[in-house]
Amino acid sequence: MKAVLRPSSRQSSRHPVDQLLSPGKLAVYGAQHVLAFYAGAVIVPILLASSIGLTTEQLIHLINADLFTCGIASIIQSVGFWKVGVRLPLLQGVTFTAVSPMIAIGLAAGGGTDGLLVIYGAVLVAGLATFFIAPFFSKLIRFFPPVVTGSVITIIGLALLPVAAGDAVGGAGPDAAPTSAKNMAYALGTLALIVLIQRVFKGFMATIAVLIGLVVGTLVAWAFGDAHFGAVGDAAWAGVTTPFYFGWPKFSVAAIISMVVVMLITAVETTGDVFATGEIVEKRIGREDIARALRADGLATTIGGIFNSFPYTCFAENVGLVRLTRIRSRWVVATAGAIMILIGLLPKAGAIVAGVPHPVLGGAALAMFATVAVVGFQTLTKVDFHDHRNVVIVATSVGLAMYVTAQPQVAQAVPHWAEIIFGSGITLGSLTAIFLNILFHHVGKNFGPAVAGQPGDSVRLDQVNKMSREEFVETFGSLFQGPRWAVEQAWDMRPYADTHALRRSFQEALFSGSREEQRELIQAYPQLGSQFVADGLSGEASLRDQSDKGLTFLGDPERDELASITSSYEERFGFPLVISVRDAESYDRIVEQGRERLGNCENQEFAAALLEIAKIAGYRFDDFVSDANPIHSARTRWSSNR
Repeated sequence: MKAVLRPSSRQSSRHPVDQLLSPGKLAVYGAQHVLAFYAGAVIVPILLASSIGLTTEQLIHLINADLFTCGIASIIQSVGFWKVGVRLPLLQGVTFTAVSPMIAIGLAAGGGTDGLLVIYGAVLVAGLATFFIAPFFSKLIRFFPPVVTGSVITIIGLALLPVAAGDAVGGAGPDAAPTSAKNMAYALGTLALIVLIQRVFKGFMATIAVLIGLVVGTLVAWAFGDAHFGAVGDAAWAGVTTPFYFGWPKFSVAAIISMVVVMLITAVETTGDVFATGEIVEKRIGREDIARALRADGLATTIGGIFNSFPYTCFAENVGLVRLTRIRSRWVVATAGAIMILIGLLPKAGAIVAGVPHPVLGGAALAMFATVAVVGFQTLTKVDFHDHRNVVIVATSVGLAMYVTAQPQVAQAVPHWAEIIFGSGITLGSLTAIFLNILFHHVGKNFGPAVAGQPGDSVRLDQVNKMSREEFVETFGSLFQGPRWAVEQAWDMRPYADTHALRRSFQEALFSGSREEQRELIQAYPQLGSQFVADGLSGEASLRDQSDKGLTFLGDPERDELASITSSYEERFGFPLVISVRDAESYDRIVEQGRERLGNCENQEFAAALLEIAKIAGYRFDDFVSDANPIHSARTRWSSNR
């Protein structure tokens, strides 16, 4: 029997990222990734070819080579081997960051195939450099706390939305179709269908909502004569890309330096994508994971230089698809890689995929790219925004990213060496977040946020970390009623990295106390609605707690009603009824909750009392921070009341 059960146990303990789905599901989910990825995959060779003067035949070969190498790169990243590949559902694609530098390199070398060969020389060297510096770059992971990764992920999602919007109106650029009501209908119809499927269906159907939206949208457009597949007949059945198809690469020091800088910036974007995917699939990302991902980037870029393609990075577009479909298996991406290799070898298949109209693709992309931004929002919830430095980091990085995204011509106003930074909102925003985090949190004396006191006489986090036990207890003793043992134990947990850590120390101390200590603490809490509290005799903190729902201004009937419940409760359990008044909706709900809890057993109520004390301490801690940061707190309250 044990031999029969063991495989099932092993299967159930496997992380969803490593689960191998059925061949049918792998094919469908993989195709969905390819369809979502295709337009972004081919845009770089299209832009480059038109800029440096390549022929149509050369462009077709670049597209085939790009898809072929994308497939290889995606398999390397998702499947992995040795210390290469992060083994997450991350699709690899040509980085947009490299477009402007490659065009500049190609034109400087005379354009055409001559320029292309210099580009490939720089790509080869930059790929090898990325591979070998990966472990050193991964050691910088401490410079990527949630305030940085959350900002970068948010920026990636927001900066990609204009790309989706451009497709939704018929395509961006001078050759794009004019904006029309029909294009808008295709885009919004596709988006609406995806949302409808997500709402109505569950399981398999919900996970392929994007694929269904793209297929149905394309069929509708074809029925109205707006999807064209004439290129399928003109495309060859087979087209194999060969190494160094355009000739042996040429090497230029200036071009190599430029491309290495591109790859360093791309490493930042890859780091953000890896963290984003880690958040989505609920897998902790560590230093070695970043090193594996960057080695895969470097190896894929080197392969790209050999097989007539370009620098590779994790493709943010498909991060949103993973979130939207909730399919976390990395083998889906590996299957998508195999499909791309096949498409790269079968130009007719590529022509069919290329027939998806821009508005249909844009409608699906709006949903996918926005979900990337949502992951960023979720990551930012881990940030201590009581620390105003973090507010500055997020606001400045997102603001600058949106500035150059909305006004791309800004890149024309800076020197050539700076165009690589100002030419991409993702690049500028990411570098800004990293720089400001280092400036505020790693350079000079780190004072930390104000956590107690009043303006002009506030207590900052660095001061808290230096306090003696007596000073600490004197400052934070009023978080709890009566005995101070919980505050004393919290002092033992210093130093505190941020306000969240300080808050958490009080919670951990409360629940780690002995049964006798906890009972003594519960006994110290005053009766709800008593005159003793109203007169301020139990302390300012209790007065502030109970006045929130008017318990300090009760009429005689209400006070008698509450007193009857609290007296019965204490007689039954031997300790007072503790309720976090600020959590209750009204006085009536407090009375109702008290009556309900009279029916519980003593152990259940003992645990409930501790939970309520933890909530009360949380609110009192918020009062401490609010009193020390009145402007920030007023802004927060104003925003929440809008």
